[in-house]
Amino acid sequence: MSTVSALPGSAVPEDLRRFLAEHPRPAIAFSGGADSSYLLYAAASCGTDAKAYFVKSAFVPEFEREDAVRTAGELGVPLEIIEADVLADPALRANPADRCYLCKKKVFGAILEKAAEDGRACVMDATNASDDPSGRPGMRALPELGILSPLRECGLAKPEIRRLSHEAGLWTWDLPSYSCLATRVPEGMPLTEDILSRTEHAENGARALGFSDIRIRARPDGKALAEITEGQQDLLERRRPELESLVLEYYSGIEYGTRRPHP
Repeated sequence: MSTVSALPGSAVPEDLRRFLAEHPRPAIAFSGGADSSYLLYAAASCGTDAKAYFVKSAFVPEFEREDAVRTAGELGVPLEIIEADVLADPALRANPADRCYLCKKKVFGAILEKAAEDGRACVMDATNASDDPSGRPGMRALPELGILSPLRECGLAKPEIRRLSHEAGLWTWDLPSYSCLATRVPEGMPLTEDILSRTEHAENGARALGFSDIRIRARPDGKALAEITEGQQDLLERRRPELESLVLEYYSGIEYGTRRPHP
């Protein structure tokens, strides 16, 4: 049972409260991001016997594991970290058009297995009402595996989740949306430990320079495409030499693009 004792219930809409009451012992697929942190908060504040499951793989940067451990600890919800060797799967390594779908099947299959061992028949994820299936091909794996998405089913979109998270006092309320490291590699270009590690180190370094929502994408020619948000173009002008020096430690060249993040 969650050890949370004094979470503000007003930050959980009634529809979501009813949904969680119908599933009092959920296994929650937990990334540590804004959406899954809010779902975990809601489950804890409604008194469910929730447990969080975080899947660590070569596609997931270390900072996400650290964020997940921090938030689960602050909410008093038990967290299990599952190691998944995604690169052992030749289909995933090939980086096909349906990579996201294949990865979701593997990740949620691992969570379902662990949840079953724990006697938890209900697995939930934090897909929300803003998420567009046309841009998230992995979403079709969720109904196939019987995964419940309470935020989506209760009509909660990203702006509302951020507002409720802020009301609840969650530090994650304004975290930028984040996609896995595999999305930095062009479709059809093989995924390797090397390219994923270089991408992670380059983005970590860029964040240390103040670029809070940057994408550094690998290109087949060995160069990198650094995508910077419009709001950080001034920072780019000030710190361009440092960013380029950093990226050139991992790539043969650098080009720039504008990143237009989701809300």
